Amino acid sequence: MTYKVKLEAFEGPLDLLLHLINRLEIDIYDIPMAELTNQYIEHLHAMRVLQLDELSEYLVLAATLLEIKSKMLLPVHEGEALDDSSDFEMEEDPRDELVARLVEYKKYKEAAISLKESAEERSVHFTKLPEDLSQYGELTVPETEDKLSVFDLIGAFQKMLERKKLRAPLTASIMRAEVSVSEKMDHIMIILERQGGSCAFDSLFEEGDIEGLVVTFLSLLELMKRSDIVVLQDSNFGKMTVSTGKEENYGNNR
Repeated sequence: MTYKVKLEAFEGPLDLLLHLINRLEIDIYDIPMAELTNQYIEHLHAMRVLQLDELSEYLVLAATLLEIKSKMLLPVHEGEALDDSSDFEMEEDPRDELVARLVEYKKYKEAAISLKESAEERSVHFTKLPEDLSQYGELTVPETEDKLSVFDLIGAFQKMLERKKLRAPLTASIMRAEVSVSEKMDHIMIILERQGGSCAFDSLFEEGDIEGLVVTFLSLLELMKRSDIVVLQDSNFGKMTVSTGKEENYGNNR
């Protein structure tokens, strides 16, 4: 089976870097390149398993991160005399160009989000003469937790793959059974119904070969897109919970 997927949620490699910086609570002006590069490459491994299209730009940035990391590992030579201060120039930090790109990208990204929110807010306003609306009762909107991004789910998927490698038997007998995304979506909804509307994210990946795991992951993304399910996380790096997209299940998973 071959899967080629293109998701609108992937806005580019800089978007992934900003996600990791926020997730790891890193100072954007003092980036620990070793940790950030390792996390970035781990996400690329998961994206490669999912066979997502247009990964070339992500690979280009991965090469840039490795280059910066290698430059920072080079020893600093202090043998040169610094008597003539006019001839001395402070050595440029290899991270400066990357930081400048990230700051610029973040600025435009936040501006785009602000414009989108303004457009959405304006779209719900209509010009109309005032009238008494008490007959319609009071409308209450339930509070919802911050939604996890696709990058969060890919990170969880990568960790799950690593755990399955450690638990894999030395020998195995595999019987291939192809399951479509629509069939897997129905199966996930049945599991949620049987378990009262929610289950652990990892429990959905306990069985199946790599193709089956990919189908399960894509099925979850499609169900999230349709608002049939939500994926919640109690704390940063905590366990994820999959719930049906109903009002009562938001309160149960807080």
